[in-house]
Amino acid sequence: MDKPNYFHTSRLKDYLYVIKENISVVHPVYTNDPLNLYLFLGEHLALLLDTGCGISTIKPIIKSLIANRQLIVLNSHTHWDHILGNNEFKEVFVHEKEAHIVSRPYDVSYFQDSPNKKIIQRYAKQDFLIPPAPVIRTFKDQDEFDLGGLKVEIIHCPGHSPGSVCLLTSNNELFTSDVAYYGDIFLPKRENFSQVLETLDKLIKLCNNKNIKELYPSHRKSPCDISLLINLRAAIKNINNIWEQKKSFDFFNSWVIGKRTDKFRFIISKF
Repeated sequence: MDKPNYFHTSRLKDYLYVIKENISVVHPVYTNDPLNLYLFLGEHLALLLDTGCGISTIKPIIKSLIANRQLIVLNSHTHWDHILGNNEFKEVFVHEKEAHIVSRPYDVSYFQDSPNKKIIQRYAKQDFLIPPAPVIRTFKDQDEFDLGGLKVEIIHCPGHSPGSVCLLTSNNELFTSDVAYYGDIFLPKRENFSQVLETLDKLIKLCNNKNIKELYPSHRKSPCDISLLINLRAAIKNINNIWEQKKSFDFFNSWVIGKRTDKFRFIISKF
């Protein structure tokens, strides 16, 4: 799996790269290809948002792009596809509510039934326990990273997970991580939808107040615009009206509503 072209890297702006990988190679049940990892280049520092699936080394790519800048590595949240490359780096930042998850080995034993045998072999070499980065540091809402000529602000956006965050740059770009994208949307149980909707309301207000035109999700289409947030909010609000259409999705212990071809298919936790 360590082929040089495993990742697809594109320069979006002078200071911004996207590094893409397909998570469906790990298990076809995951359909949100590609995963978008973002690299920001300041005058003095670089920042990597998420480290990917851990099945091919990403560090050499990052080193080739950042020149002599020091690197900050940040997790948008702690779901497997965003953190399994953490152990390649000495230090990783994460929201304080999820630091405990990435401070210990991460269990991916649920991939043992993947039809991709090479993937199984890759994770099996580590007994399906992926080691963490040696040092875990935390951030909180409104913390800021000054990269030199470019600032990146943390926006805490709970709902997708307790410590999910978005990033707002000083160039008025919003990186929505897994808080908002087109595709399979993973939601908490219905009783907690209000938190997701509050987060979306917060981001819509932010975009309107700051006239933010560019949104960069961590999956599928990127960039997007504010209509992503508006459409997602409306679709989640409508779930109660179509709840009888739900079907069981055993792999995720969840309900599923919608089709893969829809703008949004919702995977809703049962627990």
